[in-house]
Amino acid sequence: MSKSMWQGVIPAITTPFTEDGQVDHDFLARHAAWQIDAGCIGIVPIGSLGESATLSFEEKVAIVRTLVEAVGDRAPVIPGIAALATDEAVRLAQACEAEGARGLMVLPPYAYSTDRREMGEHVRAVVAATGLPVLLYNNPIAYKTDFTAEQIVDLANEFPQIEAVKESSGDLRRFASIQALSGDRLVLMTGIDDAIVEGIAMGATGWIAGQVNAYPHESVALFERARAGGYEAVKELYDWFLPLLRLDTVPKFVQLIKLTQQAVGWGNERVRAPRLVVEGAERDEALQVIAHAIKTHPGL
Repeated sequence: MSKSMWQGVIPAITTPFTEDGQVDHDFLARHAAWQIDAGCIGIVPIGSLGESATLSFEEKVAIVRTLVEAVGDRAPVIPGIAALATDEAVRLAQACEAEGARGLMVLPPYAYSTDRREMGEHVRAVVAATGLPVLLYNNPIAYKTDFTAEQIVDLANEFPQIEAVKESSGDLRRFASIQALSGDRLVLMTGIDDAIVEGIAMGATGWIAGQVNAYPHESVALFERARAGGYEAVKELYDWFLPLLRLDTVPKFVQLIKLTQQAVGWGNERVRAPRLVVEGAERDEALQVIAHAIKTHPGL
C-alpha cells in the first residue's frame, strides 16, 4: 500500500445511533459517501470519536463491513484497533482485515496504562496479526500511555508495515523529534483539530479529523490551503473554523461534534451511555458557537 493513503484528510467518523440505540447503518453509509465526495481520502471508524469503547465486538465488525461496502474502491477504511485485552485487539484486527479494511489505526489498550515493554508487546501482537498497513496512534492525554519518538521509530524499524504515526500528544515538537530519528520513513499525521495548521507547519501531511463529520468541504479546503500556502493562505478560513475545531479537544468532544452534525443536518446527537447529550449552560454555549459559525460561514 502506498503511503499516499495517509496524506490528506481522513474523518474519524462518528457512530450514528437509531432512536432505540442501535447502530444506524443506513446513515453511516450515506455519511461516509458524503465525506469521500467532499475530498476526504479515507475513513477511520470505531475510534474514540466513534465511541468504540461502548460498541460490542460484533458491532465494530458490522460497522467496518458497512463502510467497506459504502465506499468501495474509492477510499480505504482504516478501523481503530483498541480493546481491553491484547487478544481481543488481535481478533478485531483480523476480523477487520477479513471484512476488507485496507489499513489499521492501532491504539494502546483501554483502561490499563502500559509501560514501554508492555506497550511494545501489545503493538507487536496486533501489527503481526495482519498484513495491513498500520497507523500508530499516540494520544497520552486520552489513553495515559505515551509513545515517545524513540519507541515509535523502533517499532517502525521492526515492522515495515507501520507507515504512519498519528501524533496527538499536544506537543508539536514531537513531529521534529520523529523526523530527526526517522527522516521520511513515517508519514506524520495529527488528530488535534485546533492545531491542524500548526501541525502542517511542523511536517504533518495527514489529518485524522473530527469536525470534518459536519464540515467535510471546509476541512479539506483548510487542509489543502494550509499545505499549499501556510498560515497566511488559510487565515480567514482558520479564524472562522477554530471555535468549532476547539469543540474536538474537550472531554465531551463526541457529544459536541454530534451536536454540530445535527445542527447542519448531517446526523443527530444521540450517543451511547455512559455518555449523555449535553444540557444546560454547556449546551447553550456550544449552540452559540455552532450558530455563529453557520451564520458567518465564509464560503469556499
